[in-house]
Amino acid sequence: MTLLDHSLLKQKVGNYLTGKADALTDQALLQRVRMRRRQLGQMTIAVDRDSAKRKIPAGDYHISRKIDGEFTCLVYSEGEVFTINPGGTIRTGAPFHDEAKATLDAADVTFAVLGGELYVNRADGQRPRVHDVVRVARAPEDEDAVASLQFGVFNIYEWDEEERSTRYVDLFDRIEALFGSGKRVHPVETIVGDGHKAVLKQFKAWVDGEGAEGVVARNDTAGVFKVKPRHTIDLAAVGFTEGLDDRSGMLHDIMLAVIRNDGTYHIIGRVGGGFSDDQRASMLKMLEEHVVDSDYAEVNSDRVAYRMIRPGIVLEISCLDIIARTSRGNTIDKMVLEWNEEESTWEGVRRLPLCSIISPQFLRLREDKTCSVDDIRFAQLTDIVDIPSADIISEELRLPASEILQRSVATKVMKDATMVRKLLLWKTNKEEQSGDYPAYVLHLTDYSPNRKDPMKHEVRVSSSLEQLEDYWKVWKKKYFVSGWNVL
Repeated sequence: MTLLDHSLLKQKVGNYLTGKADALTDQALLQRVRMRRRQLGQMTIAVDRDSAKRKIPAGDYHISRKIDGEFTCLVYSEGEVFTINPGGTIRTGAPFHDEAKATLDAADVTFAVLGGELYVNRADGQRPRVHDVVRVARAPEDEDAVASLQFGVFNIYEWDEEERSTRYVDLFDRIEALFGSGKRVHPVETIVGDGHKAVLKQFKAWVDGEGAEGVVARNDTAGVFKVKPRHTIDLAAVGFTEGLDDRSGMLHDIMLAVIRNDGTYHIIGRVGGGFSDDQRASMLKMLEEHVVDSDYAEVNSDRVAYRMIRPGIVLEISCLDIIARTSRGNTIDKMVLEWNEEESTWEGVRRLPLCSIISPQFLRLREDKTCSVDDIRFAQLTDIVDIPSADIISEELRLPASEILQRSVATKVMKDATMVRKLLLWKTNKEEQSGDYPAYVLHLTDYSPNRKDPMKHEVRVSSSLEQLEDYWKVWKKKYFVSGWNVL
């Protein structure tokens, strides 16, 4: 039985087709692919050159050159071959698919799922980048572009009825036997070495010497170690929190943002490491001098609200990795803010895809830089990872205004105090642009000054107007009873 409904795939160039997960006849396959990505993330320990010496234990490791591509699974089922990533994107019909089919047809296997990196073999000889995969795999210009797609195999997840993914040493011998002579489908470049010294030797050769993204060291007992150079980024400080208890009077962490090309500030994360105690005390005093109002609020891991500050302070930080997708292939959406100079306040705009910074560390204040598009360049991130909607400008960021559909207010006087109840039903007009908003909202405000808790609220949200109109009738009958004066 075929695993793909080809009528739901779109032809791009020649025989190359792409589509979404709805083309799968077995939807459980997508969940297995996501599980593999999640499993890999959970078992992988990210380290830099220095921490690799401390954290990688003794033992024999399969040390691989890290490919800057897209985690993808190649699926073979009775002669049918396609690839699928955790986001549910399906691809088939490229020359590397044909090569994989020929190899697996001859391998006496009925069903197999292989883990690997989909990447572009660049004609200019430069190392592959994930941006190239996104550009070529999504919208190739011609058949030569499709032919540049290659697949580096690093694991066999399923082989007929057998689960094999945890026995990596034996698996890699099998991968070498199957794909060692492959051109477009091949094993990731790998050597075997002993302990962290061998790992760092290859790091020096591949990363320092040839500009590779990093190295990956695998050991069936110790696990998987990803060794990468730390990235250095300049970011704008937009908020801060103070420490608690014995850390009171000292900085806890700083909220950071990158500046988009339209001048808006996109929150990327926080940095709380890399400060000495003296710096924490002095920086807290400095930041407190710049506190401003904000209609956007956020709390840290201790549930302490960030105090927002006027833009102008630039920090240089380092981070171990920059991740633009979740293990399920979803975007990592962060809030975009706009600075209102006239009102001296921050205004929330909307959430858009950005990324997460892993293991950020404060390096220094950049007093030679300003909070400008040129100094806090968005390209610092897009040069490393692919970020959807990177080119959206502020006019496109604004979400549509809500539309009030029904409104009803009633009052009642008791003990010389006026009580108020208000029902409001509105259409957000934002549900298609942002997953943060439902289509319709019904809200009840119940104010009674004589009550211990004067203000009470009830809210219902739905994608169905009819459902909330039914709630409207029930609530109006329940709350606008005899003695209430409807205005």
